[in-house]
Amino acid sequence: MPLRRVGRLLWWPTLATIAALTACHSDHKSSKDEESAPNHRATTSHTEPSTETPPSSVDTTAPPPSEPTIEPAWWRPAKGLTWQWQLDGHVDMSVDAEVYDVDLFETPASTVQTLHEQGRKAICYFSAGSWEPYRPDSDAFPASVKGGSVQGWPDERWLDIRQLDVLRPLLASRLDLCAERGFDGVEPDWLDGYQADTGFPLTAADQLAFNRMLADMAHERHLAIGLKNDLDQVKDLADLYDFAVVEQCAEYGECEALIPFLDRNKPVFHAEYDLTVPEFCAESRRLGLSSIRKRIELGPWRETC
Repeated sequence: MPLRRVGRLLWWPTLATIAALTACHSDHKSSKDEESAPNHRATTSHTEPSTETPPSSVDTTAPPPSEPTIEPAWWRPAKGLTWQWQLDGHVDMSVDAEVYDVDLFETPASTVQTLHEQGRKAICYFSAGSWEPYRPDSDAFPASVKGGSVQGWPDERWLDIRQLDVLRPLLASRLDLCAERGFDGVEPDWLDGYQADTGFPLTAADQLAFNRMLADMAHERHLAIGLKNDLDQVKDLADLYDFAVVEQCAEYGECEALIPFLDRNKPVFHAEYDLTVPEFCAESRRLGLSSIRKRIELGPWRETC
């Protein structure tokens, strides 16, 4: 996302035409001319073609038709976009940001439409690697996929991401809702559960298989998808994922792990909680991160670099 070559037409005289011309001029030819005259009874394969070019209906001087523009199947965000991350409360659309990352279940299609009318993009957030009891589809998750509690969120349970056949239709329904409400992309949370005490013997290979499944399902629905944290697998997933979302990489000295995204001109949406803006923004500008400071509850408040 070739030029069509137009050939030049050649005109070949017919035998009848040649014979007629020869008859008309035979009286004016000398014997020497007759001896040197070509044999017009020869086959046309020996006849010299005319050098004249007849008029053609094709204008060879005109530029070739332009190829149709093929739009990407889903949004491909570029490095450097500004963003707002709000997962708590009514979405405050007065915040000056190009991209809004908001909760899937609590954000109606009308809010997404308004964001689009304001020239903004919208990302839907949901937890993909854990079970939350307060979600409207929580009863659809069988007990067999629920593991230990997520540290810091005691009501939340880790999911057994090895059970792809069980989880695929449940997560597909969430992605369908995200697409139906008009979102441009998706932020699935807890894509690094293999590094936590989940109650399941999860491996890095299990995590990669799960994360790749999510990316494929999102793209099938024309949604961009972001890699949440999971810094150890960035190099494996930067080609497949469209952006990254990372927390506290400046505080823990991990931001350079996201360079594979930045090298591909893909944005890294970065949030810090404890560091002040002067403490992390110089590094953010150097790397090209889209950085904000947030409070842990992720309401509308934010500070930018």
